Amino acid sequence: MNWLLQPLQYDFIVRALLAAVIVGVVCSVLGVYIVLRGMAFLGDAMSHTILPGVVAAYFLGWPLAVGALVMGVLTALGIGLLTRRTALKEDTAIGVIFAGFFALGVAMLSAGASTIDLAHFLFGNLLGVSSGDLWLTAGLGGLVLATIFLFYKEFLVLSFDPLLAATLRLPTTFLHYLLLLLIAVTIVVALQVVGVSLMLAILVTPAATASFVTHRLPTMMAVAALIGVVSGVAGVYAGYYLDIASGPAVVLAATAIFLVVLGLTAVRRRLPGRATGAPS
Repeated sequence: MNWLLQPLQYDFIVRALLAAVIVGVVCSVLGVYIVLRGMAFLGDAMSHTILPGVVAAYFLGWPLAVGALVMGVLTALGIGLLTRRTALKEDTAIGVIFAGFFALGVAMLSAGASTIDLAHFLFGNLLGVSSGDLWLTAGLGGLVLATIFLFYKEFLVLSFDPLLAATLRLPTTFLHYLLLLLIAVTIVVALQVVGVSLMLAILVTPAATASFVTHRLPTMMAVAALIGVVSGVAGVYAGYYLDIASGPAVVLAATAIFLVVLGLTAVRRRLPGRATGAPS
């Protein structure tokens, strides 16, 4: 028991644990929609396109989260406009904006390479979460979860049957933009925990793992959130005791859980009397 309580004597560990729990819940819940709608590439692209915003915020002396949020919103709107107003498919529009904005960010980095050290932006800095960062994470995370709760039925129909959503005259365009904005905000929420390089994993892996356990959306969200929380806490403790970066440790914990559940699912499907792929 001592090994569990010992790290809690340090305030930075407590803040890291709280941040990991918040990010684990928010990213996992939204990640369910990302997995169901096949938007993993979009999540990865958006996590990289915020680079110019972060660099600009650094130059201007603003909080990095502000620059990331502004750039994330612009990316979401840009992808939506290119997809809706042109003949481009969504993956093509994502590719164009991804490449352009990321190249802009790299160019800005190279221009100030002698003064900028954004390694924590690329790989996260979970143990460096301040009280202000924690409040910002909690506020934005709460906003994302509240929005998902308010539009739960609409997102449910849109995710499982887009044709039915159109038939019911749901505001599909608005919902699509709203989901893009939620992804942008969630990326900002998780930025300091896992960084840009590992953002996709924390958005997708817990939700993908939960999809092996159940096909009911509320249960899938709950299981994904639980996996996200366990992965976050395990990552913080691994960072403390093994002296490794906590962000990658969080992702490794989530990946380990995914592999275990995948193996158990494969064994279960081979058992006599089990219907392969049947929803639970």
